Amino acid sequence: MIDTQSVKTHDVIVIGGGAAGIGVGVALKHAGIENFVILERHIIGASFAAWPAETRFITPSFPTNSIGMLDLNSIAVGVSPAFSLEVEHPTGEEFASHLIAVAQFFELPVQEETHVLRVTKIGDEFRVDTDSETLRAKHVIWAAGEFQYPRISGFQGAELCRHTATVKSYEEIEGDNLIVIGGYESGVDAAYHLSFYDKKVKLFEKGCPWKDESSDPSIALSTYSLERMREDWFKENVELFPYTSISSIEQTDRGFEVRTADDRRFETEEQPLLAAGFVGSHLLVSDLFESRDDGFPVLSENDESTVTPGLFLCGPAVRHDNHIFCFIYKYRQRFAVVAKSIATSLGLPAEELEIYRKWGMYLDDLSCCGEECASC
Repeated sequence: MIDTQSVKTHDVIVIGGGAAGIGVGVALKHAGIENFVILERHIIGASFAAWPAETRFITPSFPTNSIGMLDLNSIAVGVSPAFSLEVEHPTGEEFASHLIAVAQFFELPVQEETHVLRVTKIGDEFRVDTDSETLRAKHVIWAAGEFQYPRISGFQGAELCRHTATVKSYEEIEGDNLIVIGGYESGVDAAYHLSFYDKKVKLFEKGCPWKDESSDPSIALSTYSLERMREDWFKENVELFPYTSISSIEQTDRGFEVRTADDRRFETEEQPLLAAGFVGSHLLVSDLFESRDDGFPVLSENDESTVTPGLFLCGPAVRHDNHIFCFIYKYRQRFAVVAKSIATSLGLPAEELEIYRKWGMYLDDLSCCGEECASC
C-alpha cells in the first residue's frame, strides 16, 4: 500500500531532461507555474552527450536574439547556443552543456538519475512511479525524446547491425570497407566521417533524399549534409546506392552478407551500420494516447492526449496533420501552447508567455508550422 500522506504532489511533472523537457520547463516558469519537477533518467542532456563524438547539429546556430529572432537551436526565449558555446554547429556534448547551463540559469527543479517506471491516471490525478519514489501530479508532460530508443528493424537480420546511435566515435570503427544502411541525416553523417578517416563506404537507401526537391529537412536532406557530400573525400570513398531496399542480412564465416530486394549481394567483414532512425519514447506510454495511422500519438490543439486529459506531449514525436516537429526549432514552438493550457487550467494568467509571440513561439495556432511558412 502507498502511504498517500507521504507522496509528493505537484501541479506538473515533466518526464525527460533533454531539449524538450528543459525547454518546456522554462515555459512553465514563464507561465507562473512553480510547483513542478523535471524527472531525468540520467543527467540533463544525456541523449545529446551520447551522440558520436564527431556528430554535429545540422541546423546552424546564430545569435539573432538582438534582431527579434531565435537561434534555430534555442530552447527558450533569450538564450542562444551560438552565443554561449561560440560554435555554429554544436556537438552533442557541447549542446548538453548548454542545456545544463540553461537549467541552472532558470533554476529549474530537475531531479536527475530518476528512472520513471509507470505513469498511471487515477481519478483526476496522475501517479508517477519511479525507481525511488511515487509522485502525484495534476498534469504530466511526456518529453522523454527518442535518441535512446533506436530502431533495429525493417528487414530480416536487422538485429545483426550496429545502430549509429551506439557509436561513440567513428574513428574507432574497424575495417576499411563498410556498409551503412540508411541514407538520411544519420547515414550520411556516418558515411561522411568514415570516409574522412579514409574508409570505403557503401551507403544504401530505399529512397533518394539527396535528390528530394522538398525544402523541409524533415523530409529531404539538410543543406549541411548536402554540402558535406560534396567534399572530395566523400565523393572518392562513398558509393551511393539510392532506391535500394535491403531484404536481409546474414552472418557468415567471413563476416556478413547483405542482400538487396533486387537480389544483389554484398559482403563485408565488419558489422554493418544501421541508420534507421528511432522508435521514440512515446511508445512507452502509447496506452495513454490514441494512435494515428503512422503510429504517432493523436493530440488535441494544445498537444494534449485525447483519451487521457492532463497528459501532454513535447518533443520530436509531436505531429499535427502533415506537420512534422522533429527539429528543435519546430517543436519548441509548442512549449508555450502546452504551458498556457496548463496555466489556464490552474487559474493562472500566464501573462509572461506573451513574450513568446515576439520570438515567434506561437500560442494559438499551427499557422507557423507548414512547409510554406518561412519560419519553418
